[in-house]
Amino acid sequence: MNFLQKALGFDPNVTTTRTEIIAGATTFLTMSYILAVNPTILATTGMDKGALFTATALASAIATLLLAFMARLPFAQAPSMGLNAFFAFTLCQAMHYTWQQSLAIMFVEGVIFLLLTFLNVREMILNSIPKNLRYAISAGIGMFIAFIGLKNAEIIVPKEGTFVGLGDFTPMSILGIIAILLSGVLMARRVKGALFYSIIIATIIGIPMGVTQTPTGWLPVAAPHSLEPTFCQFDFNGFFSYDTLLVLISLLIVNIFDTVGTLVGLAEKTGVVKSDGTIPHVKEAMMSDAIGTTAGAMLGSSTITTYIESASGIAEGGRTGVTSFVVGLFFIIALFFSPIFMLIPAAATSGALVLVGVLMLDSIKNIDLGNVSEAFPAFITMITMVLCYSIADGICLGILSYVILKLCLGKWRDLNWTLAILSVIFILNFVFG
Repeated sequence: MNFLQKALGFDPNVTTTRTEIIAGATTFLTMSYILAVNPTILATTGMDKGALFTATALASAIATLLLAFMARLPFAQAPSMGLNAFFAFTLCQAMHYTWQQSLAIMFVEGVIFLLLTFLNVREMILNSIPKNLRYAISAGIGMFIAFIGLKNAEIIVPKEGTFVGLGDFTPMSILGIIAILLSGVLMARRVKGALFYSIIIATIIGIPMGVTQTPTGWLPVAAPHSLEPTFCQFDFNGFFSYDTLLVLISLLIVNIFDTVGTLVGLAEKTGVVKSDGTIPHVKEAMMSDAIGTTAGAMLGSSTITTYIESASGIAEGGRTGVTSFVVGLFFIIALFFSPIFMLIPAAATSGALVLVGVLMLDSIKNIDLGNVSEAFPAFITMITMVLCYSIADGICLGILSYVILKLCLGKWRDLNWTLAILSVIFILNFVFG
């Protein structure tokens, strides 16, 4: 118990080990889809899929365990879903970089991240965000998480005339609806571990429905795949170019604000935010993210980020580094039990994601809605986060609208130099990015 208190910030007056373990398991199950999705996306570049699975699990474990011991917060980290697509479809396919050159770019980005974190640049950016925008970020992330859950279950699908719309009643969407209703009922009945149980039950229900796929000759245990095909396969040929510089800047902006936004939203839900708006151990959380990105590139994976799905574990009562420690252990275990974790369909996790969105929505009540100069940027932050399918874009547009509105109203005293500099960078990035 002393070890848990000193090393992982465990407080028996706030939580219990059982609660933290269930929270960690819930977070892992909610985000375990990354073990299937990340290798699939990156393998389109020609990388070895088996090595990618091992790299994904190891990079996630390293970053999350570092966060557990350094920051002692109940958050988890893994390869970013947006940036793995950027790696495969933008860098490799559209810009014609090889995957080895793309890994080199990711590695350099990680090193720059380390320097920015060490110099407190990322923490300075975090502390500059106004209180009302912080509440909006938290609520917006909740909506974004719920939207991801609905999309993953094919309840919401692309529609040509209206961009998005209600999908057909397929086995996948029906299982998603079952998972959502099951999560809602269990949460309403205050069942401990509700989201965790809903994922397990939905996965089992999905077997006779044909959604949970069990391959022929399926075995629950398999030896980890070798990292040799992707380990340190860097190619710096042509690295020093204008295009690469623009790519690095874009990656840094997206990753900084994805991580900052997620940390703000999750910290609000854990109740660790101090009265002056600062978040304890946030520098350590960002440092583990930066180290994870660097290590991930060496292993053969794309950029690491803090996962918004961590909110599912927080909803289960996770409050300390014990939760993230459990998540890290599960990623290591996943190396040997990959066939089991690969069984969990996206629809089975949709209930947890939607319910997390419901829980995070309560931040809206803290926004000063009576003041349009505060309410308008908050609204822009929330709605664009969902419609642009990007936490980073939502934060950028929210901050820009906040700064422009305050300047037009002559309320420049509400601003700070960090917000002004960021606004200029955002505009330049949108124009030339």
